[in-house]
Amino acid sequence: MRRLTAFIEASIPALVLMLALATLSSALAQSAPNPDEVLVENRWTKITRAEYEAELLRLPADIRGGFAVSLKRVTELLTRLLVTKTLAIQARAGDLYKDAEAQRRRALEIDRVDAGVLIAKIEEDAGKEFDTRKQQFEARARELYLAARESKYRAPEQVAASHILLDTKKRSKEDALKLADETRAKIMAGADFNELARQVSDDPSAARNAGHIDYFDRKQMDPAFSNAAFALKNVGDLSEPVLSSFGYHLIRLDGRKPARAKSFEEVKGEIMAQERARFITEKREEALAVIRDDPLAKINQNAVDALVVRVDPEVLKKATEAVQPR
Repeated sequence: MRRLTAFIEASIPALVLMLALATLSSALAQSAPNPDEVLVENRWTKITRAEYEAELLRLPADIRGGFAVSLKRVTELLTRLLVTKTLAIQARAGDLYKDAEAQRRRALEIDRVDAGVLIAKIEEDAGKEFDTRKQQFEARARELYLAARESKYRAPEQVAASHILLDTKKRSKEDALKLADETRAKIMAGADFNELARQVSDDPSAARNAGHIDYFDRKQMDPAFSNAAFALKNVGDLSEPVLSSFGYHLIRLDGRKPARAKSFEEVKGEIMAQERARFITEKREEALAVIRDDPLAKINQNAVDALVVRVDPEVLKKATEAVQPR
């Protein structure tokens, strides 16, 4: 069984590729997948492609796109759908809904689903409206950018560097520091920094990048590393051994970029995404406000007041004092 499991797991990338190719071939053969295609079934019911895709829409948008790359996730989702639909069929076949409370619970759940579908349609339509008026909103985005360019849309100072790491988990701090000093002496005597990084650095990426780290700001690195790197003044300057949470580093400054205001093109996508989300929220709230603020709505205040549990403040105070430790 373990061998079979290992074989299946090892085969998943190939299976995913095969499924992708099969999907592509199917797409070429027909304009759209068959929504009535049965994906899984049991003796009570079946789950179709349309039901699977409808369930996918309930997932957060940021994970929905990559969901289907995992055969395990797809299988688990189909299993949940099959179990849920089977239980629902069994519930309807029995006498559960002869009970008035069960009927009310069912009606409330249906109301929630229907309301969610309508809200989703309102948001979808708002998104489409935003997209058709993109040029207008780009002008608005540029205004927002100009108003906050110096305060909000700034790129911090950045440096590029090369480093050699002597890991203190592989050796004692004393041995790491000694090796760092010896390596620094070799560099100061003319040895090639990047070649030494390939040879002695404990950073796994050094074999590939020779210790070079592209531009980064202070917040992106270990504080001790950043402080040392940003303290170097001139390109080519070499630090003393620097102790970080990873071990001792030798750091060479390779470049510096001063803080600057980002261009509109750099931040346009971010601003437009925020404006699109804001527009959709406004349209949704407008639709809800019509209902919440309906002047024809009525409230039975006496009945509502009767729902509220009234507690005598003095009684509550005495009860609280009685349970407090002395």
